[in-house]
Amino acid sequence: MTTAVAASDLRALLGPRLKLAEPLARYTSARLGGPADYFVAAESAADLADLVRTARQAELEPVILGGGSNVLVADAGVRGLVILNRARAVEFRADAAQPTVWAESGANLGLLARQCAGRGLSGLEWAATVPGTVGGAVFGNAGAHGGDTAGNLVVAAILQQDGRVEAWRGSELGFAYRTSRLKQAKAAGRPLVVLGAELALTAGDPAALQAQVEQFVAHRKRTQPPGASMGSMFKNPPGDYAGRLIEAAGLKGARRGQVEISSLHANFFVNLGEAHAAEVFALIHQAHAAVHQQFGVDLELEVELIGDWTGTC
Repeated sequence: MTTAVAASDLRALLGPRLKLAEPLARYTSARLGGPADYFVAAESAADLADLVRTARQAELEPVILGGGSNVLVADAGVRGLVILNRARAVEFRADAAQPTVWAESGANLGLLARQCAGRGLSGLEWAATVPGTVGGAVFGNAGAHGGDTAGNLVVAAILQQDGRVEAWRGSELGFAYRTSRLKQAKAAGRPLVVLGAELALTAGDPAALQAQVEQFVAHRKRTQPPGASMGSMFKNPPGDYAGRLIEAAGLKGARRGQVEISSLHANFFVNLGEAHAAEVFALIHQAHAAVHQQFGVDLELEVELIGDWTGTC
């Protein structure tokens, strides 16, 4: 990401809402990450689209930060513009033949799922304990308990590179396990931005739905560690589980500085207090190498690395 644009130029484009050298640790679930050179918050889907267009006008491709889970921000921070996505408007469409909910991409997915259950709208119970935002769920095809975003998505509003907004149906998003066409576009250097999504629901009994949600919450408390983490570190390989492999490699409870591979679930790396992203990065490499050496499995990161990792060992 280029930083050729001067702060004064961005200030002229974005006004006093632009922040300089904003620490990102406060915006991530793991409480890790250095400063963004430039930082601004988007308060609606329309605002998010305008900010991205403005950044691209200034020849900056912005980093979009949602709920801050499933990301690891470098200690050196981000050389460019970070847009915090606070676009959280939600509209329930329960009276239609096919009930749906429309949510802006910054809406919290777990909260949305619990709101649906409380209204007697079924289909998102699987998401009640999933961290992150609707936009992140669409981007990475988030899933749990046998459900995933692909199974609910009706249509998503996607901001294109040229500034147009297109409505993409699920079949156009190329969903697969924890990936999508959006991930592929970003990897190819042409990132697209999720502005909002419509998710399919069905009518259900609020009490029964709430009971299901409570079961999922209880399961999470039994199987996943509390505290500051990024969520699942690696994708599960076909026919196996990343956590099982890391544990079998003897790394459950392993530490680097103030980061621990959880003794409850080995696919969660926990910030014990004053950790650094570089310590997480070192544990990632240790776990990857050990699993590959012992079992011949090449674990793939589920967490996205963000920022300037130059010089990180």
